[in-house]
Amino acid sequence: MQVQQFLLFLELEKSLSLNTINSYKYDLDKFSEYLDLLNSISFDEVQNSHIEKYLELLKKKHKAATIARMLSALRQFYEFLIDSKNFNIKINPLEFFDSPKLGRKLPDVLTIEEIDKILSQPSINTPLGLRDKTILEIMYACGLRVSEVLDLKTANILYNDEVIRVFGKGSKERIVPIASSAIDWIKIYTEKSRPSIAKPFSEDYLFLNWRGKKLSRMALWDIINKYSNMANIKKKIHPHIFRHSFATHLLEGGADLRSIQEMLGHADISTTQIYTHVDITYLKQVHKEFHPRS
Repeated sequence: MQVQQFLLFLELEKSLSLNTINSYKYDLDKFSEYLDLLNSISFDEVQNSHIEKYLELLKKKHKAATIARMLSALRQFYEFLIDSKNFNIKINPLEFFDSPKLGRKLPDVLTIEEIDKILSQPSINTPLGLRDKTILEIMYACGLRVSEVLDLKTANILYNDEVIRVFGKGSKERIVPIASSAIDWIKIYTEKSRPSIAKPFSEDYLFLNWRGKKLSRMALWDIINKYSNMANIKKKIHPHIFRHSFATHLLEGGADLRSIQEMLGHADISTTQIYTHVDITYLKQVHKEFHPRS
């Protein structure tokens, strides 16, 4: 009951996405399973010693990033129970436990040449090939998250202004510029391809599968893997690599961090600052390759 109320709070008050809520549910279910092993103690009976033992178990099975996420979910859950005052909990048992220190991993990025190779792979002579071409163009042109691409609706494309309306984390709306070439591909797709895929139940979603339903996350992964393999890209490819490449190429071209933050929809500019590290890595690579003394 407590977990269900917390998840409802995340949905209604925090406006978190279904994927994020499911992640919280998974983490809390794992903790509940652990408590069941301890003679089914309740959330209000948890003490420091229980958390210590739980941490030891997590360290045997999970990486630091996963442990940090699971502890964060627990910490927020207990804060909710305390704030609600409907439960007999006054102290957060996670209060004195720090999350594991995470090494700062620089995101993988593609070169402009690699991007061009991938974008040139889809066959634009078929409805689904034209759809795939448009998806790839948008992902690189706007640096969207996977969920943002899938949730795009035809009404979100403001053709004359060359911008799109995006609803990101927490349903926050932002306006993102889009290159005229990507706008052209959207026009071609919506005129020539989407009508042949759409069904009466398709609603207004921009990208549909061959059944006329909203495209799934797995389908998007498959699209990206398919054309990356066709382009013979050896790097580890994932949908976010287009977002990382978008930000890195903007920074390399001279864009300021604040503008990139706005386009990516980052709440905190410190999240965007990781791309400065990518840029420095790129500069060092160029220096090493071209400086006569390197």
